[in-house]
Amino acid sequence: MAEKKILIADDEANIRELARLYLEQDGFQVTAVANGVQALAQIKQSPPDLLVLDLMMPEMDGWEVCRRLRMNSNLPILMLTARDDDIDKIVGLEMGADDYLTKPFNPRELVARVRAILRRVGETAVSSATQTRALGNTTLDPGSREVSVNGARVALRTKEFDLLLTLMDHANQVLSREQLLDLVWGYEFYGQTRTVDVHIAHLRDKLTGSDLTIETVWGMGYKLTG
Repeated sequence: MAEKKILIADDEANIRELARLYLEQDGFQVTAVANGVQALAQIKQSPPDLLVLDLMMPEMDGWEVCRRLRMNSNLPILMLTARDDDIDKIVGLEMGADDYLTKPFNPRELVARVRAILRRVGETAVSSATQTRALGNTTLDPGSREVSVNGARVALRTKEFDLLLTLMDHANQVLSREQLLDLVWGYEFYGQTRTVDVHIAHLRDKLTGSDLTIETVWGMGYKLTG
């Protein structure tokens, strides 16, 4: 199997080299850049399989890089920051990051997080070849990652799509916020469930006209019916 390509974007040379060392030892092909402008240029020139993205960088920070990428790309992103701040974690995930690691970090944990993200992406790719989901007047195609209501396409962001896919695969079942975090974001997010509530609210807004209902089951979680 070909080596997976990892792009590291961080303005701290020691962080770049430490991450490169451990990732290359684990069999990854690694490229490193020092700012967001360079990161976007490198992605355009040679798209990686995953981006390790520092939030605080000169010229263009990680927030802006993530925002631009999520306009037209589902490239997996592992965000790095020196701030151990829950609001940064929540905002990062809401913007479309796949995982979040706070500096200073154990480089072995970085490798483990990268492998976990790529494994989930691979599992999603396998499931993408399966049948289209249809419930009521709403259709979801995992292959094209498109959702339509009565034949009209509905634009969803990456995690909104993943959340709806998970809810449709568990229709009429109550899923707790912690379960949704684990199923959609891939790991337990230290009990911070607000990001689930935000994404549920966005889905409800965007599914106007759908006969699907995302019910709040008080004290338990959410249930999709239709």
